Amino acid sequence: MKRSPLGLKLPEGMRDMLPEELARLEEMEAKALKTCRLWAYQKVATPGLEYRACVEPDAYKHDDLYKFFDKNGQILALRPEFTTPIARMVVSRLKKPLLPLRYCYSGDVYRNNEARYREFRQVGVELVGSGSEVADAEVIALAVEIMKSLDIPNFQINLGHNGIFSGLAEELNIKDHLRLELEDGISRKDMVRLEGVISQSPLPPTVKELLLAMPHLTGGDEVLNKLKEWTRLQAIQKAVESLQNIFQHLEDFGVKDYVALDLGILRGFSYYTGAIFEGYLPGVGIPVIEGGRYDNLYADFGVNSPATGFAVNLGVIQEQQAEFRVEKAEILVYGDSQREVIKYCRKLRQEGKLVEMVLEPLSDQEVASLAQSKGIDQLIKV
Repeated sequence: MKRSPLGLKLPEGMRDMLPEELARLEEMEAKALKTCRLWAYQKVATPGLEYRACVEPDAYKHDDLYKFFDKNGQILALRPEFTTPIARMVVSRLKKPLLPLRYCYSGDVYRNNEARYREFRQVGVELVGSGSEVADAEVIALAVEIMKSLDIPNFQINLGHNGIFSGLAEELNIKDHLRLELEDGISRKDMVRLEGVISQSPLPPTVKELLLAMPHLTGGDEVLNKLKEWTRLQAIQKAVESLQNIFQHLEDFGVKDYVALDLGILRGFSYYTGAIFEGYLPGVGIPVIEGGRYDNLYADFGVNSPATGFAVNLGVIQEQQAEFRVEKAEILVYGDSQREVIKYCRKLRQEGKLVEMVLEPLSDQEVASLAQSKGIDQLIKV
């Protein structure tokens, strides 16, 4: 039966990869995982399918999931990220884990949104069981080292802290609708909207001043110095101190030059509880790294455990890289006896050679032409 025209198309957001594209992706993946191993992160794996109840709460909108029914009527979902499935695995499989746990992972995730790609490869890490600022700095430093291992010259990590905004919101009992408008205005750096919302709010003048400043508080130590103007606000003191300590530890790790403070980063308050960070490439409008502290996630599974981590979107990075040449055969073998050709190819492969055999009967001239078209320098006739 002839297939419909739809049979030649891909679902929105999906893509095929030719050898050169896949080779580049797998090379990046291998380099990133090697870097993780040097930092004593052990690789784990979780299934691509989870129960919706595992991956849906808080982290993603209902419509962002690819959902299915299994034969028992239970709703399954393709994983939209790795952090929550790894938390499920830790709680369900490890009864008395020796903390902290350092895990790394790689694999495809799926998000049913409006992004160009809805299936993409991630490499990431989870550091479970430490709430210290050193742990926050460690994962940020590891993110920097992964980017360096991928030979990416111009990247930047932007570091913020959810505790500054959330501390103000909780102490002042800012209502949800106002909180969401403020959060959106700050994160989008939309000063017109932000000024309009703040001017009509009942917030104290000092708080208004800080909220208006947050989108522009970017840079290095000067940001921390500027924040001292507001440290009399008790609600932000703990978060500011945490940010100072993390920034100092980043200097100890030797990666401070790659990191800029950015208090305009606000993301996922139901998920991230402390330091948050994003990694960017020049000319790319979306982050290629997303991470931060999520101390409340494990409580959703009945265990109190601090945790932090990040994920690198290798698919976006791959698009920005120069064309990659896949490793091709170095020897083309042919002859009158296919049996002898097969034996000889087997011998060469045992020696570690990249060998391609001619499958059809061809003349010497045709084989030479074939080798030239494939870029194979050595011909062997047996």
